Amino acid sequence: MSPHPYPGVTPADLDVDVSSDVDALYSDGITARKGAFSTEWADRLREDIKVAFREASARPGGAVGRGPHRYYVEIHPEQLRGFVDLADDPWVRSVCTAALGPDYRIVELGFDVPLEGAVNQPWHRDFPMPEETRTERRLTSLAFNVTAVDTESDMGPFEIAPGTQWDESPEFGHGMFPPRSHYSRYEERAVRKFPRRGDISARTALTIHRGTKNMSSKSRPVLVLGVDGPEAANGDRHDTAVTRAYWEALPERVRLHLDCAVVDVLEPVTQKHTIEGLVMGDA
Repeated sequence: MSPHPYPGVTPADLDVDVSSDVDALYSDGITARKGAFSTEWADRLREDIKVAFREASARPGGAVGRGPHRYYVEIHPEQLRGFVDLADDPWVRSVCTAALGPDYRIVELGFDVPLEGAVNQPWHRDFPMPEETRTERRLTSLAFNVTAVDTESDMGPFEIAPGTQWDESPEFGHGMFPPRSHYSRYEERAVRKFPRRGDISARTALTIHRGTKNMSSKSRPVLVLGVDGPEAANGDRHDTAVTRAYWEALPERVRLHLDCAVVDVLEPVTQKHTIEGLVMGDA
């Protein structure tokens, strides 16, 4: 096992050996599994994202700006035909259990869409560093990303600065945005990611990262699955829900970890999770 597993978790609790993945989360801040799903599965994901984006864009609060021509949309599990495949994937389950413990909770489902004209985001993390991370060097949440397209160099690929999940400075705006005087550190470490359909990654959203300029005429939709450990409270910013019929049809193993409301009728999600500063893009 990794030297950083959640206390009490043993190899017997995991479906697959993810010790190297947990090591990577603590050292680089990101890990990945190539070819986790078929290209056909990823194509269905792209179709579902396209439908959800069209619907969300047509109503106030449906799509939140994350910079010029860049949007984030939160959705309900029922809007995604492959949700159970993702939530019940052995690698996903094992990474969550090993890093966050057996009581991890799925609290967010959404997607980012950088369109043509999207600019470089400022370097950032997605929320301020939790106290457990600051004092115990322990991660309390993860973000899984699944690309819906084959990422090409001109499509504004995701860029991350490995090892920066532990960075902390009183100069960080809102605890999330390093000042421009720190940018050289991130530019020196920067790695651009070019995932293909079917690939999946897991990262701590504390690792400093950004979306880059989309110089193509194509969009680059990416699914986001947010998972909290027992101490985290990221779910407070999200309104994930399922209908009773959908809940009852879910595998018990998924229900155990899905932290959401069970309702008679789904209401479209009005976004609450805005990340201050990203609307400015590269201004």
